[in-house]
Amino acid sequence: MGIVKIKDKTFKTSIPEAEIKQRVKELAQRINHDYEGKNPLFLVVLNGAFVFAADLYREITIPSEISFVKLASYQGVTSTGKIKEVLGINESLAGRDVIIVEDVVDTGRTMKQMVESLGTRNLASVRICTLFVKPDKLEEPLDIEYAAFSIPNDFIVGYGLDYDQAGRGLKEIYTLVEE
Repeated sequence: MGIVKIKDKTFKTSIPEAEIKQRVKELAQRINHDYEGKNPLFLVVLNGAFVFAADLYREITIPSEISFVKLASYQGVTSTGKIKEVLGINESLAGRDVIIVEDVVDTGRTMKQMVESLGTRNLASVRICTLFVKPDKLEEPLDIEYAAFSIPNDFIVGYGLDYDQAGRGLKEIYTLVEE
């Protein structure tokens, strides 16, 4: 197991790169099957989901499109509980099948707000695809159709996820070590 120091915190390897890539490939295969004959729009939540979305999208073989939205609810290692939309959706979504691509669903408040806001846009369907879900922290009832990993309520970095804007480029997932 590898140990990395990011700013004032220490993290240890918890999910190796090969396992992440395998799970992402499996999710893509399910989506390819479920959306055969459709043209879904992948709506990626920045910044954390960009690495996951890139790897996932490269495995998608059906016709599809991708766009991005930026929502912020974290500061440091804790959620602020307040969600601020920074960069919105510009394209028409009426009649579209939308797959929200997120890095981590923990309380579910961000996803609930996003699904509700998309619900006003006359979509054909909306599904959630996340790299990680933290079931013990989930406060909102969500139907998470595609989840690569179910993990404990630990703070993690790597593979696009950050600690105070650092650690996103790590190829593996690292868990915070309590000091």
